[in-house]
Amino acid sequence: MFTPPDADLSPPPSRYYAADYAKLTNRQSSSPLTPDFAWPDRVIPARATLNRPTASTSDRRASPNNAPPCVLAQGAPSTFARLRQGSGSSVKEEVNGISELTGVDWEPPEPAVVAKAPKIWGPGEAPLERLPVEILDEIIAQLAIDTQPSGYSPRNVDLINCLLTSRTIHVATINTLYSHITIPHSSIFSKFLNHVAEYPGLGTIVKRLDLSHFTSIGLGRSRQGNSEVQNMTSRTLLKCLELTPAIQEILLQENLDDDIDEHVLAKVFYGLPKLRAVDFCASSSKPFAESFTSAVTGLIDSPLNLGIRRLGLHECFTLPSTVFETLLPRLPLLTHLDVSHTRITDRALASIPESASLSHLNLGRCTQISGRGVVEFLTSHPAAKNLVFLNLSCDIARYRLLWEADVERLLPALPTTLRSLNLNGAKIRQWHVPLLLPLTKHLEEFSLASADLTMRDINSFFRPASPPPPPVCENAPVPEPAKPWIPPTLHYLDLSSIPAITQSSLFSTSCILLSSITAPLDVIELGDKAISALRECRNTNKRLGWVIKELGRRGWYVRDSNATGGGTGNGNGNQGGRRGWKMGAMWWGMRKCPVAWGEVGGLYGHYMFKK
Repeated sequence: MFTPPDADLSPPPSRYYAADYAKLTNRQSSSPLTPDFAWPDRVIPARATLNRPTASTSDRRASPNNAPPCVLAQGAPSTFARLRQGSGSSVKEEVNGISELTGVDWEPPEPAVVAKAPKIWGPGEAPLERLPVEILDEIIAQLAIDTQPSGYSPRNVDLINCLLTSRTIHVATINTLYSHITIPHSSIFSKFLNHVAEYPGLGTIVKRLDLSHFTSIGLGRSRQGNSEVQNMTSRTLLKCLELTPAIQEILLQENLDDDIDEHVLAKVFYGLPKLRAVDFCASSSKPFAESFTSAVTGLIDSPLNLGIRRLGLHECFTLPSTVFETLLPRLPLLTHLDVSHTRITDRALASIPESASLSHLNLGRCTQISGRGVVEFLTSHPAAKNLVFLNLSCDIARYRLLWEADVERLLPALPTTLRSLNLNGAKIRQWHVPLLLPLTKHLEEFSLASADLTMRDINSFFRPASPPPPPVCENAPVPEPAKPWIPPTLHYLDLSSIPAITQSSLFSTSCILLSSITAPLDVIELGDKAISALRECRNTNKRLGWVIKELGRRGWYVRDSNATGGGTGNGNGNQGGRRGWKMGAMWWGMRKCPVAWGEVGGLYGHYMFKK
């Protein structure tokens, strides 16, 4: 092997000092502190018993900053330890007896991370399975998607998958899956009925039977053909009720009125002791009216009281008045009553027991009641002291329920618990505005269709009145100080069929309804003419931050949430319109009283928001 001249091949000393740096690195003392091993093949032991690793040629420039490779002591890992750049000054270190000058600080290697093997739980020992039953039921219930059935697409897929997880999760999932049953088609009803008949224990879990979405449309059959299949008949419906003895809510509607016979109604009224809510929305066929009358007649000479708390007879206009006079006195726990467009009378309304505590009352378009009787009931009956939802609308083309004197007597007596008030068709004049103002401080929905009001009257709901001028003479009486202004709580305002409310008046500078100072107002319902005119003003609507929304026969001018960063208006796709008193509905301006908590759709959605 070639040996450089004057090379010192004597055994290296057992200890090196800073003075030996030039000899070890083949550099002068003025050279930078970057080692350059001139003899890669030479092993430099620190001591006679210590073998140091040999620095290879590739280690001469171990880092971009020309940091020297780390020389490890015996017993250290074989890989180079990471070096952390120091402060720039030379640091004298001693590692296993070796004193060196270096420009770096030595950092020990990070300890290796040992991955823990996943713990395998035995049957019923997983933390989720050991939760209390009440908590586990609430967790599983979050997987239930309350979406409207559309076609034959699968629903609640997550719950179905939970059935295959474990025995404990299976039991909790069964309770959630069978607590609320929604039947959109007769074939699904047949499958459910057969399954419950095979496993009767499942029927005791059912708490709600929702047939509000039931229809034969999309099955390729007419209503007559659907009845021939014999999946949904009065016999199968009665059998379903017998297999679900703990049911609490039944939601029916007009597509089933021919199948709701006397035996089904007798089971509903007398055979289900835990029943709390029932809805017969728009059931008006002649067989239904005859069966309902026959079932209720049995209560005439009976002291039996019913446990029903929420009763929906919306649009059941074929039922005779005697049905209401017989049924309502037997409902001492009544809280929700929807008798819109029925033949209810003043006598039947006054027969509601004093023990009832009405929170929702819908008397819209009832032609057999009088304004005097309604005002008397609302101002003196104990059951009407805590109302939250009240609908007194009427069709002025046929009759008018509330006249000027009725309005003047009713408005001051309304409770502050009200959140939704519908006075469409009432004879409201300008001198009623001082009586309307206190209502705007707690109402969230206010319907004033066909009222005789001006734009200035409407503006006064959202802007304080101007202070009175100071007295001119010294002897003039001092005016009373103005009361502190309380902002309104209105989110929805129905101004349809008011002559003063037009497209031009809304865009005028004297109107403040579309400005930000009217917040939280988000929805203004308007008539067909105003909506048609606003539909043509797209650029102005966009500039003002309002959009047109239409559904069925109704149209709304809605504050655009994308433009304002807020807005809870109809069709904005957010949860801001959800309220507890709406029982699941998110849109403003509902005209049907809900009797069960849940998303609104099907025929119920039609009568609540479209009609």
